[in-house]
Amino acid sequence: MTQQESTYSVSGNTNSELLPKDFVTDQEIRWCPGCGDYSILKQVQTVMPELGLKREDIVFISGIGCSSRFPYYMETFGMHSIHGRATAIASGLKATRPELSVWIVTGDGDALSIGGNHLIHLLRRNFDVNILLFNNEIYGLTKGQYSPTSPVGKVAKSTPLGSIAHPFNPLALCMGADATFIARTMDRDPVHLREILKQGNQHKGTSLIEIYQNCNVFNDGAFEVFTEKGTKKINTLFLEHSKPLVFGENGNMGIKLDGLKPIVVKLSDVSMNDLWVHDQADQIKATILTRFFNKPSAENPLPRPFGVFYKEDRFCYEDAMNKQIEDDIKNKGNGNLDELIEGKNSWTIK
Repeated sequence: MTQQESTYSVSGNTNSELLPKDFVTDQEIRWCPGCGDYSILKQVQTVMPELGLKREDIVFISGIGCSSRFPYYMETFGMHSIHGRATAIASGLKATRPELSVWIVTGDGDALSIGGNHLIHLLRRNFDVNILLFNNEIYGLTKGQYSPTSPVGKVAKSTPLGSIAHPFNPLALCMGADATFIARTMDRDPVHLREILKQGNQHKGTSLIEIYQNCNVFNDGAFEVFTEKGTKKINTLFLEHSKPLVFGENGNMGIKLDGLKPIVVKLSDVSMNDLWVHDQADQIKATILTRFFNKPSAENPLPRPFGVFYKEDRFCYEDAMNKQIEDDIKNKGNGNLDELIEGKNSWTIK
């Protein structure tokens, strides 16, 4: 645990008495100067007092990677676990302590490579936890190898001639795993990042938030067309529930559907009523939005979406599990562990 009892003094306090600085630890932050992780940490610490939770009821669990140092820097309970298994450890914690607010901090390598199997099963089970997936399209901690999200052609330490592996589309993968809340934000838009963090926390079920995070040492500028002032407005689409899909320098562009095919249009040529209106509950259209994934170009003018793509209400695994146990005890009384392990398929050899 990163939380030291000797410095812990807020037991029993409500979060209305806490400030962002109360979530800052005395640990030296060991990220490269200029890393996008600093911004994400700052926004998480800023949001925490607004959640109405006690510090002792919050847990941050991470795997391995630069992002996985996160629990050391949050003045809450936490665990720095093993590569790709933060999701499994968080599942066990949530199953046994469902009242806790559990946050999983992971990276594109940790979550989508060795941890990929654990991630998809957590999503389908729908534990009530929050996943922050830092995506910098590179392995940073191990010094610059290509990752599951690196684009084709990426020249890196492990791909000196350029990657020939087709990359994962993280949110499309999560939609395929039947996630109940998926969203995307970025390190360089702190206002939007804070809003998405709050919406993810409010969701009852697994919230998966992909965060574009710049690795300024090994993959600097991977997302600059979406983050820089000169290119951001024409290349990004900020999703708002029940609002038409509008983007562009002066909000002069929109997205229209031709059947299920998205088309970029000028608002001078069409009515606002003709545009695609975002509905967070529409699974089919959310799936289409995750496919706005190629780098915007003249041949592919579709912008990259940011915001909440999809959310749905579905029962949580820990609730169903604990109810199943309660009902079984009510109907049968306390069980016998030896009999359970032995089952009905055992034999006595004489």
